[in-house]
Amino acid sequence: MMSLLQSLLAFLVVIALLVTIHEYGHYWVAKRLGVKILRFSIGFGPTLWKRHFGKDRTEFVIAAIPLGGYVQMLDEREGVVPEAELNRAFNRQTLSVRAAIVVAGPVANFLLAIAAYILMFMLGISGMRAMVGEVIPDSVAAKAGIKPNYEVMTVNGHNAERWESVVNQTLQSLSRNDSSVTYRLRQHGSEQIQYDADLDLQKLNIDDLAQGHFLEKLGIKPFRPKIPAIVGALSPNGIAEKAGLKVGDKIVRVDALAITDWISLAQYINRHPQQSLTLEVERAGQANFTVKVIPENVKGDGRIGIAVLQDYVLPDEYVVMEHYGLFDAVSHSLEKTWDMSLLTLRLMGKMLSLEVSMKNISGPLSIAEFAGRSAQLGIVTFISFLALVSISLGVLNLLPVPMLDGGHLLFYLIEWLKGSPLDENAQSLLQRVGLTLILMLMSVALVNDVGRLLG
Repeated sequence: MMSLLQSLLAFLVVIALLVTIHEYGHYWVAKRLGVKILRFSIGFGPTLWKRHFGKDRTEFVIAAIPLGGYVQMLDEREGVVPEAELNRAFNRQTLSVRAAIVVAGPVANFLLAIAAYILMFMLGISGMRAMVGEVIPDSVAAKAGIKPNYEVMTVNGHNAERWESVVNQTLQSLSRNDSSVTYRLRQHGSEQIQYDADLDLQKLNIDDLAQGHFLEKLGIKPFRPKIPAIVGALSPNGIAEKAGLKVGDKIVRVDALAITDWISLAQYINRHPQQSLTLEVERAGQANFTVKVIPENVKGDGRIGIAVLQDYVLPDEYVVMEHYGLFDAVSHSLEKTWDMSLLTLRLMGKMLSLEVSMKNISGPLSIAEFAGRSAQLGIVTFISFLALVSISLGVLNLLPVPMLDGGHLLFYLIEWLKGSPLDENAQSLLQRVGLTLILMLMSVALVNDVGRLLG
């Protein structure tokens, strides 16, 4: 229940912030260019809160459905406008003014992403060092000459010392349809022994990364430092708790297998659902004792309701921290926002050309889940998630689809080229097409969400 509430709260924070910033972009530019604002609404549907502010008595609203918002401007197409205020009506503005107001929303989302990344880089990003544990024979990695106990330093010349960075940079190459990608590696603990490995990407696709099979497809098993097999948490009324296990207990043997770390414990339990297991337990102040458990079957894996120590601190040699001062943080944030924007646009294009599965489209349920997870992982992870969603919203709104900001910009481009606006019938038809496309996209996203939830 707490996880559900946390996900819901994180989702509301993310959506409220993104929508507010997006709509404020429209609002701020419109005000500066002399257009009268009638209403600024966060959300749709029934009004929860309403106040009037400013010289124009603009109505600020918080509505019940938090999946968007809008800025309502004075416009002759939506009602009678007093003659004295015709110069402040949106439809009376020049093409450049209308375009500036429309584009300001997506631009605000990009600015939010830049600000979020600046904060993220200044706070510092930590992650597991991209160190190779094993290489599967005859795999892509093996053919490229990647060796165990070596760590990735750069991908195509870009710093990538964390596995997250390695995956992200490789995804950039895949999105560009590159045939290969170059990893520079060095032997762990040595600055001198370095070499380049060219990995063939032609047997990989973006879906492999999206589904979490990237390293498996490459044939790399990341090095994982051994975490003690100590019970960090117990599921209430779970199998382990009912068997008598307590937080702090150390599992030293399961059946005939000596347990050296948490991974070996988890793997053994996972492989034996619905089978009786004997656990040898070491508890402070007591002689070792045994308990019997029968793991429940969860999607084919055994589970007994125990969790790893959350406060276990990895040795410094296995952790990479990226931390920058203000000026370097600004430079890195601009680069990252640009890269992620291009990547998002390329992925959308590949989805339209069916090169990437539509199953990768996420809806509000998935966003809520990811928001909750990122919040649990800490402020830096949450900020990174916020920036990514803000970029996605900015790119999506710039697509030339009627009903989106990009659709309005498309109409203005046509108006500029032909010297007059599209007639109302054409605009109305295109608006209906745009609405249909958006509803179809939302339907796919919701179907994917429900599928992930159920499966």
